[in-house]
Amino acid sequence: MAVLEPKIESIKLNGSLTGNFADMARRLATLQMFSIKSTATDLTLVRVETTTVQKKPFLFMIFKFLPDHMEIDYSVPPDVVPNQLSSASLRRLFVLKNTIIILSLVIDQYRVDDSMLYPQVDSSIDNALTTLSPNYSSVVQQLETLYSKYVELRKLNKELANSNKNLSVQATMLSQENTELKNRLKQLETYSDESLMALVEEWIESHDGAIDINEFAGNYRITPPRVEQILNIMVSRGFIELKGQ
Repeated sequence: MAVLEPKIESIKLNGSLTGNFADMARRLATLQMFSIKSTATDLTLVRVETTTVQKKPFLFMIFKFLPDHMEIDYSVPPDVVPNQLSSASLRRLFVLKNTIIILSLVIDQYRVDDSMLYPQVDSSIDNALTTLSPNYSSVVQQLETLYSKYVELRKLNKELANSNKNLSVQATMLSQENTELKNRLKQLETYSDESLMALVEEWIESHDGAIDINEFAGNYRITPPRVEQILNIMVSRGFIELKGQ
């Protein structure tokens, strides 16, 4: 009895790493059907769908991300039913579907060349439509829906990237402003005793010999306890006297 062996086909897409493989691996960990291995220079996803009696992979797909391109290797079962959609056509559609799902999860970390991906999807759909049976119409519809969502996600990611850039600029400006305000507050809170006593004397002279601690503190941006401290010093030195004493 002859043993049917699958064929191996490949797809290569130019790409660019905009994030890092470690973050991609964490994101793709949600795909429970895949095993993931990442290094500093590449990331590989493997899905084994079926195995032989000898436990060798029969149907599988391997997605390998490199800094400048993406490689997809997958097995294709031999055609056993004549006049139907070929195994190669159906298999390629299924692999491209998984490709789009994977790319949609890491859209902000890795980008492929659309001019290479779109023709792959388009040609696979056209090829399938020529021999499509009613049983596969729902598969094509799902693929087209996923493809449309992928395009929308690419557009949304671009908009979010621009928005994030604007927010980063605003955050930097606010941080600088906050630092300046802290420095100013620190300067205002470090009046020397002599400077504060002079300010207190001026205040008392211009307010009919009285001082409201909270009002004075708010006007010169210092804490009320600091004002009370300087008043006690001035009283102890005889510079001012408390009313009623």
